[in-house]
Amino acid sequence: MSASKHRVYHKLQLAAHRLQKAADRAVMAAAGITTAQAAVLSIVAADGPVTQRSVARRLGLNESAMTAMAARLCSMGLLERLPDQDDSRAWSLQVSADGRAALKRIEQPFRRINQRIEAVLDAEEIARLADYANRVGDAFIES
Repeated sequence: MSASKHRVYHKLQLAAHRLQKAADRAVMAAAGITTAQAAVLSIVAADGPVTQRSVARRLGLNESAMTAMAARLCSMGLLERLPDQDDSRAWSLQVSADGRAALKRIEQPFRRINQRIEAVLDAEEIARLADYANRVGDAFIES
């Protein structure tokens, strides 16, 4: 059967929307940040110091959106913006101590989100879903 007959786009969009709202509520309650902000903090914590441009690329954001998000996270005291050592026109980001604390506070909410997924899917289904999500996502990467 075809994807349109099963309304796959609609079902994926609805599931993603519900998951996003639940995760945003949980993360906001725990640390006062959104899941989008948490994604930026996670990347910077793992790879930092890192340029805003590289974070934007990894998240599929345009650079102006990334600049606004970085500014907001800096004003919240969660990120620090430093002149990039390799490019005098660019900024590098690093996570502050408060940013690391926020990341620690969101571990449990994300654990609970994953537990809800694990309650409705077994390990094999989760592995297949992860593979399917990667393949569908990869099919829509803009070059």
